[in-house]
Amino acid sequence: MALTVLTVDDSRTMRDMLKHSLVAAGFRVLQAEDGIDGLEVLKTETPDVVVTDINMPRLDGFGFIEAVRRDVDKRGMPVLVLTTEADAEKKSRAKAAGATGWIVKPFDPVKLVDAIRRVAS
Repeated sequence: MALTVLTVDDSRTMRDMLKHSLVAAGFRVLQAEDGIDGLEVLKTETPDVVVTDINMPRLDGFGFIEAVRRDVDKRGMPVLVLTTEADAEKKSRAKAAGATGWIVKPFDPVKLVDAIRRVAS
């Protein structure tokens, strides 16, 4: 069965690029425009892996990850951060929030797919 990946990013271009790369790798892709939208998707879906941006309107990636980690049923779900941020402080804040890993944009589709497969297993 195909792995399901939820991508959470406010950029339509980035969502389209992620979807293209992940569908090509054989994944089922769910999409959300920001953290609030992502939490709505998680009410009805249980993806194998979540890939989220940090800088988003309404609810940023940190708040989104924290909310996911507060949900007992979703606590073990791998969450990869995909962001333009390379700041060590933000990385440690994401880790403290419960992020599983950190990938800097622009992403290499092969490395992203490998990272998703690695954390999903």
